Amino acid sequence: MAPSTPVFDSISTEVSRFDSVVESSAAKLFPCIRSGSYADIGSRPSMDDEHVRIDDLSAHLGSYFKCPSSFYAVFDGHGGPDAAAYVKRNAVRLFFEDVHLPQTSDVDDVFLRALLNSHREAFLQADSALADKSIVSSSCGTTALTALVLGRHLVVANAGDCRAVLCRKGVAVDVSQDHKPSYLPERRRVEELGGRVEGEYLNGPSVTRALSVTRALGDWDFKLPVGSTSPLTAEPEVQQFMLTEADEFLIIGSDGIWDVMPSQDAVSLVRRGLRRHDDPELSARELVMEASRLHSADNLTAVVVCFASPNPVESCEPQSQGLRFFCLSKEALSKLKSLLEGN
Repeated sequence: MAPSTPVFDSISTEVSRFDSVVESSAAKLFPCIRSGSYADIGSRPSMDDEHVRIDDLSAHLGSYFKCPSSFYAVFDGHGGPDAAAYVKRNAVRLFFEDVHLPQTSDVDDVFLRALLNSHREAFLQADSALADKSIVSSSCGTTALTALVLGRHLVVANAGDCRAVLCRKGVAVDVSQDHKPSYLPERRRVEELGGRVEGEYLNGPSVTRALSVTRALGDWDFKLPVGSTSPLTAEPEVQQFMLTEADEFLIIGSDGIWDVMPSQDAVSLVRRGLRRHDDPELSARELVMEASRLHSADNLTAVVVCFASPNPVESCEPQSQGLRFFCLSKEALSKLKSLLEGN
């Protein structure tokens, strides 16, 4: 997805000073960021998905950021669960503790560029760590998608086919791109680097191994030695967006969801659920159950992040007992007509 998508503002050049006035405004825009998640093994013999859900990063990092912050991620493992489990265990260290960001109270262009680059480096560091065979097998890997909410800024980093979808006034807006061999820019990149694509799969050095994604962490039996450029890469696409009051919630899901559901269908389902019960945990479960009903053949993971409460749901109970209506028989109507005409 191009960062110039018109429904989003580009990285703002305006310096946002998070003093008490701005914090008050932010509190009105985000009265309370709430999230819920649900995961299911589906029809697979093992559960290789992992996810991270942190509504309040300050509880983990103290005053690391000078404004409200939250962090979410989905890791969809393949070749076993070890790669996804490793990245989940080390997510806070990789994305926050081991990075060096400018010490400033302003979320300006300089800070945002450094933040986006730090997320890119975190993906690459995790990938390098997975090259160690004492950590995971060389045939084990994982796709990864992370979402950082920093005040009104949303930073999404993605390598693979997990997907993040924003609901903007009921309309689904993809804020990540699926990295599949069928996606033409990815196919061209792979082939320019000497990779081979057959149908919907990226072929590895062994004829017995093929992947349905073109970006992933790990999978070192597919890659050239550390430091070389390989057709299969862990390099993420990192984008930043400015959230507005029209943005209702974000869905992050593993590909088991998106294999059977278009983004708009998922957004509509979650939106209806939130208007009924206002429970993101239940909405995540409903989304996973619907994908399962549609015969998804993969593990299923969904994270729902709410930015605002939905419009209040109207009560089904009668609002007034003042009027009552009765049905009259033809005989009663005839007598009533005669009585009125007589008067």
